[in-house]
Amino acid sequence: MAQSSTVNGGSTVEECQDMIRRSLRTPMVKFLKEHLEKSGCRIGDNFIKAIHCDKKVSGGYLRGHGIIVCSNYMNIQDEVNQVVIHELIHAYDDCRAANLDWANCAHYACSEIRAGHLSGDCHYKRELLRGYLKIRGHEQECVRRRVMKSMAGSPYCSELASKDAMEAVWDVCYNDTKPFDRAP
Repeated sequence: MAQSSTVNGGSTVEECQDMIRRSLRTPMVKFLKEHLEKSGCRIGDNFIKAIHCDKKVSGGYLRGHGIIVCSNYMNIQDEVNQVVIHELIHAYDDCRAANLDWANCAHYACSEIRAGHLSGDCHYKRELLRGYLKIRGHEQECVRRRVMKSMAGSPYCSELASKDAMEAVWDVCYNDTKPFDRAP
C-alpha cells in the first residue's frame, strides 16, 4: 500500500482513484452518466480523476477538463460517491444548457442549488453527522447554506451577489429535477 501523504486522514490519489472506480458502478452514477451521454456529452475514461488539492474543497467540475475529486479530503467510499454525484450534476447542467456561463452568478447558483438538492448532499443523516440537528425544513436550509459555501470560492460573485442570485433563481432551479423525474 502506498504511504499516505494526506490531510485529516484523507486518502492517497491511488486509493481515491480506486474509490472513484467503485462509484462508477453505483446506480445513481450510472444513471447520471447515461443521461449525460443521451444529452450528447461523452464521458471518457479520464473524465473523473483523483488529485491532491491545496484548497480545502472536496472536488470540482471544470468545463472541458472534467471532474476532480480531492483525495486528501476523502476518507470513505460514501464521500467519494457524493462528490462524484454532485459534480456529475454540474456536468449535466453544463451539457444541457448551451449558454451556461459559470461567471454568471445566477447560472452558478442554479447549478449549485440543483446539485445540492438532487445529489443527496443534504439528506438529514448527513446533516446530523455535520452537527445540524434540525429535522423539519433542514433540506432547503442545508442547500442554501451549501450554495453559499460553494459560491464563496467564486472570483465573479460577491457574497451579496451570490445570495441575491440564489434567491432570484431558487424556485425554478430547486424544482428542476432533470434528469430525474423527481428529486431522489
